[in-house]
Amino acid sequence: MTATPFDLDAPLGQRRAIIRREDSGVEMVELAWGLRGREGETRPFTVVRSEGRSFPTHRCLVPASEFRFRSRGRTYSFSLASGDWFYFAGIWRPAKPDWPEAYGVLTVAANEDVAPYHDRQMAVLTRAQRHDWLDATVPEDELLRPLPRGSFRVREIGLRDSHQRALAI
Repeated sequence: MTATPFDLDAPLGQRRAIIRREDSGVEMVELAWGLRGREGETRPFTVVRSEGRSFPTHRCLVPASEFRFRSRGRTYSFSLASGDWFYFAGIWRPAKPDWPEAYGVLTVAANEDVAPYHDRQMAVLTRAQRHDWLDATVPEDELLRPLPRGSFRVREIGLRDSHQRALAI
């Protein structure tokens, strides 16, 4: 399987592989990007601020090797300085009659590497933390926080530039 760079500006409904725990174990499924708003809200959303909230069920992981932000008319790529894969902490929701099964990504304050480009970022989990998130074995506030300074390699990219590697679990 080949993954694409994670872009917050991806169109609503774009499908992407996520990992979640089900009764039979861990599974990788392809879900739509974007969650339906609550009753009375018509606007869907793709990211969820994690601070002050709890996510006891429907947790998922969104595998990635880089993410992108646009800032001041330029696009920047962020990958772990170690070159390793990582995951975004996410949540998924079952399908409704008028909305597909879908996922969103949790956000935290930007770490010092990302802060010059954006004030928030997706909650990044290392591969060592993946089961802690899925199984809720570590308190959320220990997982949903910015990584230390120097965790990300930052580079400006062009529209056709991508160094995404094949995805494997």
